[in-house]
Amino acid sequence: MPSTSRRRLAVVCVAVLAALTGCAPTLVVGSASPAAGQVGVVQPADFPVIGAGDDEVDMLSRNALADLNTYWQEQFPGTFGPEFTPLAGGYYSVDPADADPAQYPGGQIGCGETPDAVESNAFYCPPSTDYPNGDAIQYDRAFLRELAADYGRFLPALVMAHEFGHAVQSRVGNPLNASIAIETQADCFAGAWTSWVADGHAPHTTIRTPELDDVLRGYLLLRDPVGTDLNESEAHGSLFDRVSAFQQGFDDGPGSCRDGFGADRIYTQGPFSDAEVASGGNVSYPVTQEFVATGLPAFWTTAFGQLGKQFQAPKIAPFSGTAPGCGGRTPDTDLVYCAADATVGYDETDLIRPVYDDLGDYAVLTAVAIPYSLSARDQLGLSTDDQEATRSAVCLAGAFTRAVLAGEVTTIAISPGDADESVQFLLGYSDDPAVLGDVGLSGFQLVDVFRSGVVGGQSSCGIGG
Repeated sequence: MPSTSRRRLAVVCVAVLAALTGCAPTLVVGSASPAAGQVGVVQPADFPVIGAGDDEVDMLSRNALADLNTYWQEQFPGTFGPEFTPLAGGYYSVDPADADPAQYPGGQIGCGETPDAVESNAFYCPPSTDYPNGDAIQYDRAFLRELAADYGRFLPALVMAHEFGHAVQSRVGNPLNASIAIETQADCFAGAWTSWVADGHAPHTTIRTPELDDVLRGYLLLRDPVGTDLNESEAHGSLFDRVSAFQQGFDDGPGSCRDGFGADRIYTQGPFSDAEVASGGNVSYPVTQEFVATGLPAFWTTAFGQLGKQFQAPKIAPFSGTAPGCGGRTPDTDLVYCAADATVGYDETDLIRPVYDDLGDYAVLTAVAIPYSLSARDQLGLSTDDQEATRSAVCLAGAFTRAVLAGEVTTIAISPGDADESVQFLLGYSDDPAVLGDVGLSGFQLVDVFRSGVVGGQSSCGIGG
């Protein structure tokens, strides 16, 4: 997060890339299916996966692929018009460290590749006259096993859903000739399918509410390295870009994926400037505190002006360990808005300094923007101490980020990876009542409302029309 004397690297409107939709996503993520694991197991004879064994990852992948076929047979005609045609080339499971070429037709998987071509990967191979086994999905089951161990057993299904999204694209065309648009649209398709699973419609795949947080955490591994140019030939997107696309599909369905990836979509991915390479895009902690003190009041002064009102900036009071008294009580959270004396407080020792050290400078701004937004709600006569207030405040932290991305907050600017830090903060601290209080919101829900603010601005957060 550099000062404005440096080149602002966030892409706000790039003609070549896809755009945040004008319709703000819902602030409610819906229910998740209640049971872990699968409802019923698909038998190998009923859904062949070439090279698969009795590995749990193969079972989970086969179940997901069968359910993906069911989902797209249902959704494809209403979304795109024609009937969905099943993948002609089939599906391939490979353990590159122990692969027997004799298991695969002509010793090949999709695209005419040898089995080792899928090492530490999964990919969709489009139809082609150059090889007979196109229109196929293949995956490294050992790699997916590692992902599942670190990020939950739904991760193999998520990977299958993303690759199946590419199969959908092969039937209807890509949104743009830009890798990042193609990849994030596939994430959106995966999110739409996951919502269908979460609502209990899938015959063989389920996901519990806590596992949705693991899905978003998994994208931290699947994102491009911070500082990757969004015009790279194989760009997939930042953590925020990919999570935002996934949640768009989850909230709004496959039609939003079809329509929401045009030439005006905003992406946060971008390369570092020469000056940012050494720092990783982070300013010092004291400068970060200065940005808190200047950026947040600048945003809210403008926001209130658009409402025909005058904003009174609250005091900002860092503390260590124990919050100052507030109207005869002592707050028990690390992020505090005290209406009694119009003060925003944050615990440097237990929260903000560790957040800066572990995640980066923009995570600090996101954290403090939440109680600061409660101050704004208070001045507008809105609640400050219930779940709706927390939803709105997190959403408004996203609206602040939108304004920074657009260059409307002139004292600071986004660096590559800054919006990722926001996602990491919300996922990392969602289950800690000492941070936001016991508000009953999952990390998935908090990231979703933050995204809503980035997409739709303050009007999507219950502030303004």
